[in-house]
Amino acid sequence: MTFVHLHVHSEYSLLDGGNRIPDLVRRAAQLEMPALALTDHGCLFGAIHFYEAARRAGIKPILGMEAYVAPGDRRERTRAGEGENAYYHLLMIARDRTGYRNLVKLSSLGYTEGFYHRPRVDRETLARHSDGLIVASACLAGEVARHLQAGNRAGARDVASWYANVFDGRYYLEVQAHDAPGQAQVNEEIFALGKELGIPIIATNDVHFLRPEDHQAHDVLLCIGLGKDRGDPQRMRYDPGLYFKSVEDVASRFPDHPEVIENTVRIAEEVDVELRTTYHLPAFPLPPGYSDPDSLLIAFARQGAKARYGPELPREVEERLQYELGVITRTGYSGFYLIVQDFINWAKAQGI
Repeated sequence: MTFVHLHVHSEYSLLDGGNRIPDLVRRAAQLEMPALALTDHGCLFGAIHFYEAARRAGIKPILGMEAYVAPGDRRERTRAGEGENAYYHLLMIARDRTGYRNLVKLSSLGYTEGFYHRPRVDRETLARHSDGLIVASACLAGEVARHLQAGNRAGARDVASWYANVFDGRYYLEVQAHDAPGQAQVNEEIFALGKELGIPIIATNDVHFLRPEDHQAHDVLLCIGLGKDRGDPQRMRYDPGLYFKSVEDVASRFPDHPEVIENTVRIAEEVDVELRTTYHLPAFPLPPGYSDPDSLLIAFARQGAKARYGPELPREVEERLQYELGVITRTGYSGFYLIVQDFINWAKAQGI
C-alpha cells in the first residue's frame, strides 16, 4: 500500500507552516512516496520552488492551495454563521494546466477582491474558475466540518452537495489522521455523509511540521503569528500529530476504510501539470551597426573600462572584463544589462 500527502503546508503558509520545501521533498523520498502536494494557505508562493525540487527528486509534484472561502460575497466584510468565522477552509488541487491557471486566478482574486483577515474567494469565483480543479472539504475549519461540529447535519449535506455538483467527479470529503479535539467525531460523520451522498473520501494529515519532535518549535512559530504568549491558556494550539506521517501511520487510523488511502493515489495519478519556466524580457533597441545585444553590451563595457583605466587596459582589468562579459553573454543576459544601464544612465542624467 502507498499513500500521497495531499494537504501539506510549507513556510509559505506564513507563520503557520513550519516546513521548508527541500525538507518536505526529502522526507517524501525517504518514505518512498510517489508524489507529494503543496497546499499553502491562500497562495501559490512556493509552487515553482516546490515543483522544481520535487521533479529533481523523482517525486511527482502536485500543486494546490488551501483556500479561504467567504461565507457570502467575497467583497463583503462579514463573518460566517457557524463559529463566527470570516472564512472557511477549502483544499484545492490543480488536475491539469487549466486547473493551475484557475488556481493562480483564484489566489489573485483572493488578494485583490476578497481580502478580509485572509485572501478569500467565494462560491461565485469558485464556480467560474472550477475547470481542472480537484477539491476536498479540508480540515475542521472547512465549511462541512463547521456545520457538523455545530450539529447542523442538513447544512453540511447542502454544502457537500453544492461542491459535488460544481466539481462533478472532482470533489472529495476529507478525514484527517490526527487527534485534534472533535476530529474523531467529525471523521465518523464524514464517513456517514460520504456514504449517504455517494461522495468519495480521502485521508489527509494537514501537515504543518516535519517530525513529532518539531512540534514545540512549530508551537513557538504559531505564537509569533498569533501575537500570543506561549503560556496563555486561551490561545490556539495545534495537535502534536500534524507532522509528515508515513503511509503506515496514516493507514492505521482508518483500518476499516482502505479506500481513503487508495483515493489519494488515485488523485495523484489523475494530476498532469507540467510547468515550463520561461523569461520574458523586452528587447533593447539596437542602434545601427549592431546585430545583437551581445555586441552592443561588449562595446559599452569596453568604452566604460577605457574611460576608467585609459586606452590600454591593464592585464588584470582585461582578464576580468573578458570573464564577466563571457558569463553574461553565455547565459543570454546581455539584453537585461542593456535595459538596466539605460534607466540608470537616464536617472543620473536627470540628477536622480
